[in-house]
Amino acid sequence: MAEGLAPGTKVEVRTSFDRSWARGFEVVEALGATTYRVRRLSDDVVLPVALSADDVRKERSSSYWWL
Repeated sequence: MAEGLAPGTKVEVRTSFDRSWARGFEVVEALGATTYRVRRLSDDVVLPVALSADDVRKERSSSYWWL
């Protein structure tokens, strides 16, 4: 669960297709304690739906130096 993420925090979101985690997003605002609005960094678009904290997590650093 992603409680307490501040605006500007880079996050991963869970996809609705296969429930995997996708990188390349940031928190725009927290709507209460368990819902977030996020922006896709590739094109700066704010997603049209708010996401549950269960579907947002802080971006994990890659353990591979070439990624």
